[in-house]
Amino acid sequence: MRLGGRLAGAIDVLADIENRKRPVADALKDWGLAHRFAGSGDRAAIGNIVYDALRMRLSHAWLMDDDSPAALAYAVIIRQWHMTPEALQSDFTDDRFAPPALTEANVTALASRNLDDAPLHVQGDIPDWIQPSFEANFGEEWLVEAKALAARPSLDLRANTLKASRDKVVKALERSGAKASHLARNGIRIAAGEGASRLPNVTAELSFQKGWFEVQDEGSQIVADLVQPGEHDQVLDYCAGGGGKTLAMAAAMHNKGQIHAYDADRKRLAPIIERLRRAGTRNVQVHDDPRQLEALKDKLDAVLVDAPCTGTGTWRRRPDTKWRLTPRNLEERISQQQEALSEAAAFVKPGGALVYVTCSILPEENDRQAARFCENNPDFTVASVADGWERLFGKDSPRPRMRDGGGVTLTPASTDTDGFFFCRMQRKS
Repeated sequence: MRLGGRLAGAIDVLADIENRKRPVADALKDWGLAHRFAGSGDRAAIGNIVYDALRMRLSHAWLMDDDSPAALAYAVIIRQWHMTPEALQSDFTDDRFAPPALTEANVTALASRNLDDAPLHVQGDIPDWIQPSFEANFGEEWLVEAKALAARPSLDLRANTLKASRDKVVKALERSGAKASHLARNGIRIAAGEGASRLPNVTAELSFQKGWFEVQDEGSQIVADLVQPGEHDQVLDYCAGGGGKTLAMAAAMHNKGQIHAYDADRKRLAPIIERLRRAGTRNVQVHDDPRQLEALKDKLDAVLVDAPCTGTGTWRRRPDTKWRLTPRNLEERISQQQEALSEAAAFVKPGGALVYVTCSILPEENDRQAARFCENNPDFTVASVADGWERLFGKDSPRPRMRDGGGVTLTPASTDTDGFFFCRMQRKS
């Protein structure tokens, strides 16, 4: 397919997402099934246009003075892929699959408008109602943080040191452009690329089937490292999901000690079994029934609560969720987080740690939750993470946002990772 056909396909997908209010991945999958003639490169290019359009939906629409799927898709090609309207028109001249040309109004708006004149939330490509939360968390730098969440993310991997060193994995994936990460100790990064370029399907590699690495954002790797589980520790991953952080901690513990992986949602937990097998992990017990945890109360060295959250820190990877988020969703997540912290705290032994993690960058879900929990549970106090950060990642490493209260926030702008919050709350001995 030529660019015109790819652009038309992206417009169709964007219209499907808008009309049927469905996840972008589902819309792209259905388009591919209905257009089997499209090759993998075509599908990747269409996906790139769609994701780029959704990441910067507000600013694209403002500059085009038009929020239609066609205007958003054209804005991607012009603003992000750096083609002029004239070059596009020339390229589409003899392409019967190309979409209708830009309207005169779109061309005029794009040529005359300056994004600096747009409302700040439009410049940052975030919902207007959430701007106060960004301001509260990041102060004067909130707009920089918001813009960073609208960029393309890299593909991040974690070398599974139970089976292979990071150098060995990097060499195995050399043709994919893999490089050692700058921050995560076992992290590997493949750059995002530009335009129609596509990321490699690393899960098809033999080295993946052998269990040499896992796909995991560098931020997720970092917060798992910050738990700092000892080789002889008893650990509970209370909201384990698919097991990414469980696997990372198991490798850090060198297959020693014991990790209990639990999630109230059995469907989310199901993939962990195959992942544990492939990784060669032997120190993990999986639980899908809360009654199986009763004997662990007051006995564990560390309990990790990777709580359900709004996912605002993952907007680069899941931009459609940015526009579906509502104040009510936030309220629901806050309630779920409070419940999860209260339940998980019962398993921490005296002197142990309750570790609270979210993939959110909103203070309502992060520092304020930790402060509220400690206020209601005076046996727990927030512990500083600064020393642990320097010991793990070095004094000269990129620094996350660290508050006096002890919480740590990773962001695309500060650490070049997804957004994550980490807080360690120590129980009195």
